[in-house]
Amino acid sequence: MKPMLLALRDLNACYGESHVLHDVNLHVAEGEVVAVLGRNGSGKTTTLKTVMGVIEAKSGQIEYAGQALHGASPENRARIGIQLVPEDRRIFGGLTVEENLVLAAMGCAKPLTAATIYEIFPRLGERRKSNGRHLSGGEQQMLSVARALMQAPRLLMLDEPFEGLAPIIVQALMEVVGQLAKQGQTIVIVEQNVKACLTLADRVYLLSNGQVVHEGGAKALLADKETQKRHLSV
Repeated sequence: MKPMLLALRDLNACYGESHVLHDVNLHVAEGEVVAVLGRNGSGKTTTLKTVMGVIEAKSGQIEYAGQALHGASPENRARIGIQLVPEDRRIFGGLTVEENLVLAAMGCAKPLTAATIYEIFPRLGERRKSNGRHLSGGEQQMLSVARALMQAPRLLMLDEPFEGLAPIIVQALMEVVGQLAKQGQTIVIVEQNVKACLTLADRVYLLSNGQVVHEGGAKALLADKETQKRHLSV
């Protein structure tokens, strides 16, 4: 049995006065790919941001590698191996691809090299001297993921990585995520593309109104059209 890397226990979180997460319980084993799915507004992104420390938990516990994260800043969480790729990408448009990667590696004791990143994303190697703002949407998403990988994270969280991208780019990114998983990377993925997400994941949690309403194997949910319709269809 693989050791537990991340555990959320009775987690509650708020945006201002709005109570978004309600007693969420979720766990991720080392080397596992876990999908968090749900309709818009169900609390998926809030879950990732709370793990990252961008949103402070109101109550409950977040444990990472057996360590309670209460009060830890996002910077400290990144330092111990947690990386979040946000849905808005947040690359530096005025910097080149290579400069974005160099900046991402700063503060990391053992970062990946740019050469390693270019092996994972050959297209970024081709565009290494191009400014971020001149990249296509797919290239910007690749760079956003690459920036997180530069820190050699133990836990990689992806928020809507396939949103708004052409099918051919989605397929290319899926192949990268799949390869990372084969290499033992622990991944939590939030995504609206249900089929793509369930193809990559080992297990899945469904959220509705900030609560976990389903937990199980990804392959079983992929075949369970009734549960998908109940909790995921618009």
